[in-house]
Amino acid sequence: MSKVVLAYTGSLATALCIHWLKTSKNLRVVTFSANLGQDVDLEPLGEHAIENGAEAAHVVDLRDRLVDEFVFPGLRAGAVYESGYLLANAFTRPLIAQELVRIAREEGCAYVAHGCTGRGNDQHRVEAAITSLEPRLGIIQPLLEWSFKSKDEQIRFAESFGIRPLKPVEDRYTVDVCTWGRGVAGGPLEDPWAAPPSDAFAWTRAAERAPARGVEVEIEFEGGTPVAVDGDRMDGWCLVEHLNELGGLHGVGRIDLMENRVVGIKSREVYEAPAATILTGAHQALEDLTLGKALIHYKRSVAERYAQCVYDGMWFTRLRRALDAFCETTQECVTGTVRVRLYRGTATITGRRSPFSLYDAGLARRRMTDSYGDSSAKGFFDVWRISQRQEARQRRHDDPVDRSR
Repeated sequence: MSKVVLAYTGSLATALCIHWLKTSKNLRVVTFSANLGQDVDLEPLGEHAIENGAEAAHVVDLRDRLVDEFVFPGLRAGAVYESGYLLANAFTRPLIAQELVRIAREEGCAYVAHGCTGRGNDQHRVEAAITSLEPRLGIIQPLLEWSFKSKDEQIRFAESFGIRPLKPVEDRYTVDVCTWGRGVAGGPLEDPWAAPPSDAFAWTRAAERAPARGVEVEIEFEGGTPVAVDGDRMDGWCLVEHLNELGGLHGVGRIDLMENRVVGIKSREVYEAPAATILTGAHQALEDLTLGKALIHYKRSVAERYAQCVYDGMWFTRLRRALDAFCETTQECVTGTVRVRLYRGTATITGRRSPFSLYDAGLARRRMTDSYGDSSAKGFFDVWRISQRQEARQRRHDDPVDRSR
């Protein structure tokens, strides 16, 4: 009798998956649950999975790995998808897939199963990562195969077999949480004209309810990685959690987006990402101080491609590794401190300093120096304008209006 490892959250759907995999697929079921910084106690998940029919359950704390191995490389790359998605849930999927594959090997499973619906990005991301890591594993998609037509039908079936979800059945929103951000979709948010209701938010205060006096924080980076806040060195996960709490208090990190999913469907998503918002802005400010013009401009195009890789589930590909290798070399001098003011929904850069700063106050003030004087400037701009002169001459030759003058 073959075995399957199921990604398990304790929801109604994943609780039903255990029963369905055993009865419809004749499989022995083990479960895997990940602690990624959710807002709930995950310890009961293992016992709950066993009660619902699993023969073994794995609950793994992945918070440190998520931040150190996925989030911070993305931060160093400057990865932001489209008009502002900071990739919170997208970073978790390859890590979840990696653990599913590890447990499948450890438990001797022939299959992996998940509770993705197929309407969003998760199924593609998880399955692409599994295939990259272990293409011989079979992938089962219960929610796309079973015959349930509605949530009420699932509830009635679960009650008839004594299957109970650990998480309450929630119809108003679809919520996904990790330490890098909280994503909310569905319900009233499906109307792109409607303002997000107050109950869509859990981490951040509304700007008008934030403290009347803001606060300034100083964030230290070493090689592009944040290592300390206000002089206190912290592990990555603790640093992110600290800034989530502080930023949320001041209303920082609310993001409302129209997002293009992997398959091209548009989706309205609301995110809360206080730490991600603060750190992304601070990191960019330090890069602006320490990287040269050509590198900054080129890296922005790399950042966009990196974000696309993460969003599209291409983490375990040579392309992402190659982009990472480039980005790592750009961070050698991205060391220093950035000061950020948090005030009623805003995170404003108010200062930056670095031992590797490329800023020269004398040059910026146009002060005469040995290296760059007025005669040098005149020669440079004379040469710079050569191509413009040539184009102007060409336009006069081609344009009858110009020739008549």
